[in-house]
Amino acid sequence: MNALRNKVQLIGRLGQDPEIVNFTDGNKMAKFSLATDDSYKDKNGNKVERAYWHNIVVRGGLVKVVENYVTKGKEIAIEGKLTNRSYDDKDGTKRYVTEIVCNELLMLSK
Repeated sequence: MNALRNKVQLIGRLGQDPEIVNFTDGNKMAKFSLATDDSYKDKNGNKVERAYWHNIVVRGGLVKVVENYVTKGKEIAIEGKLTNRSYDDKDGTKRYVTEIVCNELLMLSK
């Protein structure tokens, strides 16, 4: 069961082109938002559609794939783990961020 702990799998579309962050040690990181959608019928029988936005972080060798092939609107499948972090903004307010650290990526759209 350890293989199933903190495992996230999503299929969605990129909301914007990935942001590539270059570090001084030569490593890179890619960040982007991924939209997944869902629909249901309300109590009146009307179809209601919703989009959910997920913050995705990619590190390591997959950054090169993201940098060269993944753009806004592309449909991809990702697998990773859910992480949380916090930081203090410029006004000193503590902010919380939930992200998915991607360790596998599959491009679905051409």
